[in-house]
Amino acid sequence: MEFSRRAFLQQLGLGGAALMFAGTGSAWAAGRPRNQQVNWDPEKGGPHLGNLWEFIQANADRCKRSLSFFNAGLSLEEWKRVGRAKVTELLRYQPPRVPLDLEVFNEVKFDGYTRKRILFNTSPDCRVPGFLLVPDEAKFPAPGIVALHDHGGFYRWGKEKVCENKQEHPALAKFKQEAYEGQSYASELARRGYVVLSIDAFYFGERRLAHKPLPPQTANPADESQQDIEAFNRMAGQTEELTAKTMFWGGMTWPGVMFWDDMRSVDVLESLDIVDANRIGCVGLSIGGYRSAHLAALDERIKCAVVAGWMSAVGPMLRNHLLHHTWMIYIPGMLHFMDLPDIMTLHCPHPLRIIGGELDTLFPLAAVRQAFDMIAAVYEANGVADRFEHKIYAKRPHEFNRQMQQEAFDFIAKWL
Repeated sequence: MEFSRRAFLQQLGLGGAALMFAGTGSAWAAGRPRNQQVNWDPEKGGPHLGNLWEFIQANADRCKRSLSFFNAGLSLEEWKRVGRAKVTELLRYQPPRVPLDLEVFNEVKFDGYTRKRILFNTSPDCRVPGFLLVPDEAKFPAPGIVALHDHGGFYRWGKEKVCENKQEHPALAKFKQEAYEGQSYASELARRGYVVLSIDAFYFGERRLAHKPLPPQTANPADESQQDIEAFNRMAGQTEELTAKTMFWGGMTWPGVMFWDDMRSVDVLESLDIVDANRIGCVGLSIGGYRSAHLAALDERIKCAVVAGWMSAVGPMLRNHLLHHTWMIYIPGMLHFMDLPDIMTLHCPHPLRIIGGELDTLFPLAAVRQAFDMIAAVYEANGVADRFEHKIYAKRPHEFNRQMQQEAFDFIAKWL
């Protein structure tokens, strides 16, 4: 008896998936009959990956999120222990712990606080620069804040994007106007009596990509023009892919490095006599919001968190919302266990405020609201619904403007 190709595949028990593979490339990749007309043209509203998207989407849709709170079937505390362990495993970055060896120097006086430049160890290989902002008037030990800078395609500076600077470079001032309405929120928090720490994330500021020794640290390099800075930012953006691939092959993930350094920033605050270790929070915009979300999720010492311009269910983002996202955010395999909102709920029962703009094109608005609902359900199930606040600002883009900052300050003051 002679078998047809179709019968042979059916005998193997491969079913529809094998039939997709047996067809032409486009029919297999899209997972649909060859004669069915579809719109794969991104210029006409189709997916950015054209015929490849549905294959990827189908796999994402099958991910079980086995460690989301409602799927895990564990108590809150046990679920947090298991969930944090899995996230940590997937981050693939747990360097040997070393003493902080904190250095403090170069104090600069600003209105209402003093800015101190610091250096400390986060691993045997990384000595991280940061700004420590100490309020002039506070009841010490005072609450502490980890202020997490954004990405924004602007790599030349990191911590300076959220802290005030003397004689600020016009390129930096322009960026801050667009992202923060010209207000340095870390400095504003210091004036309100918080001890604030902001570091340069890996790849930014004093930790930026360089092919020769960097010049001395300064917020206003006289020898760099606007064109110089724009050229550097373009080069750094183009090199993100190579950096990420090299890190993956080097046995780590980019988020793992960022989150580890941010948790070591909590170590710094906790080590200071002027900080109340039981009242530490974190705030950030964009990738700073991504960092804030994961710092709050992974570190129980964070008692209050604000996440600006970063929260969405992952699945709906796959079609048309990853083109302009950075390589710094990917944790391979995570969706099998937890979605982004699931990770965020590891912060429960501690207070959390998440905000976004209605015109923020980095995230599908429906998926942002879906994420809010997912997080709210966990807070409600654990009897702390009042500790989760969320808001979409009408007709606002991807930003953390003065109104958003003020309402974030009010939230922090209420809970921290």
